[in-house]
Amino acid sequence: MTDAAAAKAKRNIIFLVLVASLGYFVDIYDLLVFLIVRIKSLKEIGISDADMLSKGQLIINLQMAGLLLGGILWGVMGDKLGRIKVLFGSILLYSIANFANGLVHDINTYAIIRFIAGVGLAGELGAGITLVSETLSKENRGYGTMVVAVIGLLGTTAAFFAAKFGWRNAYFIGGGLGIVLLLLRIGTFESGMYKKLEQTEASKGDFFMLFTNWGRFKKYLFCILIGAPLWYVVGVFIGFCDKFGVALGGKVPLSPADGVFYSYLGIAIGDIFAGLLAQITKSRKLTMAVFLILSVVSVVFYLSATGITPAEFKWLAFFMGCSVGYWATFVTIASEQFGTNIRATVTTTVPNFVRGSLIPITLGFNALVASYGFINSGYIMMGILTLVALLSLSQLKETFGKDLNYLEIS
Repeated sequence: MTDAAAAKAKRNIIFLVLVASLGYFVDIYDLLVFLIVRIKSLKEIGISDADMLSKGQLIINLQMAGLLLGGILWGVMGDKLGRIKVLFGSILLYSIANFANGLVHDINTYAIIRFIAGVGLAGELGAGITLVSETLSKENRGYGTMVVAVIGLLGTTAAFFAAKFGWRNAYFIGGGLGIVLLLLRIGTFESGMYKKLEQTEASKGDFFMLFTNWGRFKKYLFCILIGAPLWYVVGVFIGFCDKFGVALGGKVPLSPADGVFYSYLGIAIGDIFAGLLAQITKSRKLTMAVFLILSVVSVVFYLSATGITPAEFKWLAFFMGCSVGYWATFVTIASEQFGTNIRATVTTTVPNFVRGSLIPITLGFNALVASYGFINSGYIMMGILTLVALLSLSQLKETFGKDLNYLEIS
């Protein structure tokens, strides 16, 4: 390869990582914008304080259900039709849904459009991480996915400041960001591994292949379970911090918007350290274990903060965010566990199934609250999820530096 060709290839890879990063940026923006504008938007459409928690959980759960469905849809399409087509289709559906979200006036329409936005959003992270993992060298792909996560997680900053212009405008801005990203993606290229896959007769995007082999199914399930504590921390401890603040005896109401902002800044920083730790130790499993244990420590500090103040909460939200900053490492582990012919399916469905796990987690947490209260229920659920995650992690093989150019046999 000539110097000019090598320089061009390098520029193409940098552009690909940037496009994937901005896709995740929009992904995070949309996931968090509702948590940030939840109270203001629900009040404006007529939801009472008494129904605020239940209606908020309804919308979040429907969005998570959309992510579950979309994860399967876009994942299968990513393996059957190509990673690039998913990046275009998913962002277009997301953008349309966000423009529509800025026009809602009742709870049912709000919830349905959040579901559609979830379906659209589901393809962004998985397709992006798959492209980056298959394009960069096995030694450097950890850095690539780390960049995707860090830039993407800064979407929380954009969501936080966009919300200051009003909750409807926040959704309009999100739709506009999606259209800009759609235009930027013109000229992106397909991964070389997928191009080779297209020339074979191998089964592509067979979602049921994950369930026809016991060993493959266990590996898939373990990939999902190792990420569940992260979304519990974000979706429950941060998302409903106003309720935890009351349970802790805080005199001033805690702001979910502040919690989301500071926790996701922490996650961005945590992802940098997790990525670097994995590169230094050459072990993604060790990195995951360290952060899972650290997340328990951060939750203990949070749930023992009697009389919590807004200032203390911001620091604790940041600390909890840092401790669960293993998102990129977790998704990379899932991507590296499976062959090229179902890699997009796995990489897209696993993080969305983790997000969707918030539905049963929330139901379980609410059931515990009835008997044990917010604080004790928080401890119990965190303990269960972390133990399950650590056990699942122990059953997965180390994938750092693994050659990904292989196929799964039916």
